Amino acid sequence: MRLAPVLLAGALTLTGCGKSEAPAEAPSTGEPAAETSAVEPTAAMGEQVFRRCVACHTIDKGGTNGIGPNLHGVVGRAVASHVGFSYSGAMKAKGGVWDKAALDTYLEAPMKALPGTRMAFAGVIDAADRKALILYLEDQSK
Repeated sequence: MRLAPVLLAGALTLTGCGKSEAPAEAPSTGEPAAETSAVEPTAAMGEQVFRRCVACHTIDKGGTNGIGPNLHGVVGRAVASHVGFSYSGAMKAKGGVWDKAALDTYLEAPMKALPGTRMAFAGVIDAADRKALILYLEDQSK
């Protein structure tokens, strides 16, 4: 029965695999912890995120609508206002302007943010990806 102690030692060794020591917590200053990201999102990164959108949307100035409206100039544009696109009743009733905050909320989970939208897309869950996408959309509006 010498095998049992060897197996126990091996199991205990493997228990620690994949774990790293937690960094010591900084003293609380009462301020919310700042999000740290290795890389600040850019419009170039947003172009990569936009590849998820090209099945339904175009972005070129004067481009045609697809399943979804052309998104050239969407940042700062009134909601449901792109000429020639047939918006859902929910989108028409939304009102407002597609500013960065409105786009961020909508793009995180379109069907949750606007029940009744026809945009059948789960959303861009990662906040950095959404920020990059919005920067790209803004850049295309120029």
